[in-house]
Amino acid sequence: MIDTTDDIAEEISFQSFEDDCHLLGNLLNDCLQREVGHEFTEKVERLRVLAQSACNMRAAGVDDASEWLSRKLRDELENMSSEEAVPLTRAFSHYLNLMGIAETHHRVRRNRSTPVLSKSCDDVFEKLIQTGYSREEVYEAVCKQEVEIVLTAHPTQINRRTLQYKHVRIEHLLERNDRPDLTHEEKEQVYEDLVREITALWQTDELRRRKPTPVDEARAGLHIVEQSLWKSVPQYLRRVSTALKKHTGKPLPLCCTPIKFGSWMGGDRDGNPNVTAKVTKDVCLLAKWIGADLYLRELDALKFELSMSNGNEKLIRMAYQVLSEEHGQTEEHHRSHARHTEHHNFALPVHLPAGADMCASTEVDGEAQLPSLKLPFNQQTYQALTAKEATSSPRAVKTETENGLPPTPVTPRKKPGSEVRSSLEKLLNPGLEARHMDSPYRIVLGHVRDKIFSTRRRLEDILNGLPTDYEPGQYYESADQLLEPLLLCHESLQSCGSDVLADGKLADLIRRVATFGLTLMKLDLRQEADKHTEALNAVTEFLEMGTYSQWDEEKKLDFLTSELKGKRPLLPPSIEVSREVQEVLDTFRVAAELGSNSLEAYVISMASEASDVLAVELLQKEARLIVSGEQGRPCPTGSLRVVPLFETVKDLRDAGTVIRKLLRIDWYRAHLIANHDGHQEVMLGYSDSGKDAGRFSAAWELYKAQEDVVAACKEHNIKVTLFHGRGGSVGRGGGPTYLAIQSQPPGSVMGSLRVTEQGEMVQAKFGVPQTAVRQLEIYTTAVLLATLNPPDPPRSENWRLIMEEISDASCTNYRDVVFKNEHFIPYFHEATPEAELGNLNIGSRPTRRKKAGGISQLRAIPWIFAWTQTRFVLPAWLGVGAGLEKVFLEGHKEELQAMYREWPFFQSTIDLIEMVLAKADPSIAKYYDDVLVSSAARKELGEELRQAFHTTAKYVQELSGHQKLIENNKTLRRLVESRLPYLNPMNMLQVEVLRRLRQDENNQKLRDALLITINGIAAGMRNTG
Repeated sequence: MIDTTDDIAEEISFQSFEDDCHLLGNLLNDCLQREVGHEFTEKVERLRVLAQSACNMRAAGVDDASEWLSRKLRDELENMSSEEAVPLTRAFSHYLNLMGIAETHHRVRRNRSTPVLSKSCDDVFEKLIQTGYSREEVYEAVCKQEVEIVLTAHPTQINRRTLQYKHVRIEHLLERNDRPDLTHEEKEQVYEDLVREITALWQTDELRRRKPTPVDEARAGLHIVEQSLWKSVPQYLRRVSTALKKHTGKPLPLCCTPIKFGSWMGGDRDGNPNVTAKVTKDVCLLAKWIGADLYLRELDALKFELSMSNGNEKLIRMAYQVLSEEHGQTEEHHRSHARHTEHHNFALPVHLPAGADMCASTEVDGEAQLPSLKLPFNQQTYQALTAKEATSSPRAVKTETENGLPPTPVTPRKKPGSEVRSSLEKLLNPGLEARHMDSPYRIVLGHVRDKIFSTRRRLEDILNGLPTDYEPGQYYESADQLLEPLLLCHESLQSCGSDVLADGKLADLIRRVATFGLTLMKLDLRQEADKHTEALNAVTEFLEMGTYSQWDEEKKLDFLTSELKGKRPLLPPSIEVSREVQEVLDTFRVAAELGSNSLEAYVISMASEASDVLAVELLQKEARLIVSGEQGRPCPTGSLRVVPLFETVKDLRDAGTVIRKLLRIDWYRAHLIANHDGHQEVMLGYSDSGKDAGRFSAAWELYKAQEDVVAACKEHNIKVTLFHGRGGSVGRGGGPTYLAIQSQPPGSVMGSLRVTEQGEMVQAKFGVPQTAVRQLEIYTTAVLLATLNPPDPPRSENWRLIMEEISDASCTNYRDVVFKNEHFIPYFHEATPEAELGNLNIGSRPTRRKKAGGISQLRAIPWIFAWTQTRFVLPAWLGVGAGLEKVFLEGHKEELQAMYREWPFFQSTIDLIEMVLAKADPSIAKYYDDVLVSSAARKELGEELRQAFHTTAKYVQELSGHQKLIENNKTLRRLVESRLPYLNPMNMLQVEVLRRLRQDENNQKLRDALLITINGIAAGMRNTG
């Protein structure tokens, strides 16, 4: 429910925003005129005007007129034909998406026009120094900062990637349209490009016709790196470095990366049987392949730039060494390389070319963004193909025979890597003959490029299941190996007085390598604790030791600790296990093979005991023993961090106790110190805790759990990083990044933080480079402030007691409604499109953990998603009103208002709930009930819930002192209001389509129309789940 970039810009120029909305709206109207005709376009406009008028009357307080206009709008939609359903829903959906594009663009515009942005590095560094922190303290805190943003494949991204591309292209065109120096002809070209893009949008199917695979999801995540982060990370690091140099006198060290990226895409197997060990391995290899390809592009550009001849002694020596090694290659090596190329099946690239998200006329930063012409094969491939053609072409043989001459035997050309090079190859890619010592940087970078090329080729072989005959020195195995020659070039340029060149493209490439490594984003593995228990059951039963799951906790810990201390394998080679258990064991085997160069951590979902952590440590140890035995050498890298994920309210309350029990185990504490730098990571789940107890109670339990976990680690002198599993919506822990970090308990953010970014949030925050730079900067400054100047704790013990009272009353009310009211589940199914969400094909994961069961088995995302569609957003506020009412009636009003003013955590919790209430609309939810809910008892429940909504709004406003909801955020309020003329008809369309579809379930047109309304409402709410 949070506007995805509310913390990126506080205000935008509404005149410019409205101008862009009108421009895009008019172009869409023109498109509709061409595509579906004048009569249909007039109907769309008539519906929009009715909705706009109803909104205006409601805002003016003329409720009777507003209701009459809304009724006219509903009558129009009830009388639409089935043939009109799809184009009507598509039209309003596109309007809402285009408005979203305009919002994003104007936030970027606002940032550019502000000299010093609030929450920027420049702003925060200066304020910290002015408030008494030394320059050295600020510098050290930034350089030691460790933030990791973990992108997940949670199914909340509605739009197909194809549409995301087109939306980005439209945003680029709006950016170009702002340029004051465009000629009339160039302006017209922008309009023509916009017409083409909007026409292409209309003619593109919005719906996914098949479910994505986990590999599809991983490709989408990697695409974000290629599309945006690859460009934005160097810009962000330059911004940090410039601000540091300005305020502390020292720039950011070249290889220092305050922020890195991780991924769950292809590694998260929690409840998703489609994520297998093979999928995980393939995704890791694919990430490395795409990374190698991105580095090849950068090295090509860098070789062209670094043409200078001056270099220091180290560089010259390395250049000579490269040339001598190339001259001294043996014939056997060439023959081996030739044999290697025979195995290759050359395929077209799997990624878009650079600049494919730009329009033909688009220019950014003064450089044309036309995609460069690329042959569908490289020159080595061309040579191999022409050699093959020369030996096998029937046309060539026939011609020679017709001339009366016997066919001439054709000598195959030597394969790539041989000493004989084709004339064409020499022309296109001069080799040793043209490499003189007057270009030492090009020689060194050319050698780096060759190794990156070999790295990519080797990965292709592995992915294709082909044998590889590369020696370790011919390809890169780690980012450090790639950094070494790049840093040497940088050092040489600086020693020769060419700092300006050293800090250009070369510095950007070094920063990319330091941030992304060879894998772009290291993968986390995630699995449910019960799956590990099942695996250990199979082992202990095979060894006739009993059933592991039936042992008490102490017996489990004794067994696990004893086995972890031992050196012999526990798993016998002859063991036979079920398919599910074998998949668990295979996953650990892949983790041992890939190691920490590709993988980051192993997350245990639904963790509740210390034995859950040690079970994973033991299974990891066993896999590493087996793999190292088969390879005849130790596994190449260290074991993965094991991260317990505490999700339910009960598990959150026990989190500190579990960590204490772990850290009291001598083996485990020594293991952390020896292998993980004395560092424990703990993950906190926001989604399931919210579904379990309601948002307010979950927020308080999460706050206390963080305090307890931090205290437990401090008692044992162990560093801790908290990993926040936040969703995009408030109901799943979402909210503006800055606000969320600044409201954490004191001491919980000590320079380190991990956090998930999910679904539509990934595209919204990082899909456009300018927005991504701003988001990364906000992460850095928020973590810096939380580290150096942490937020205040509760002022008194009484505040904690009041919070407990609110939380208990809120949780009781929430559970009474959701879990105990017999009418709630059937009401939920009727009043929302929950049952139909599974047809969206937006994720590879099932919507339920198990087929049977009620709300408890429904995943948090569809739970939130369904209520967001009806604009009721019930999970984010249900129970809050009951809790606040109780303490207000007990006479704590003044104390609560003091808590709101002085306690950042309490204030942010209330502000987020207020934002949700402002964007919800109980009158729209009532329309769903009136049309779709069948029984009187369920309709009465709906009325009770709407009354609870108004009670919650009343007490939230009492706390905040606002006469209207979010009256202090006029920008957001106006943005929300601007969407209503398109959003309200979309909701009414959804109700009508749902009504008809539930009477005619096999009607494909209605099914498509419903799915499009879900897309459109998600766009209008700027959020899904």
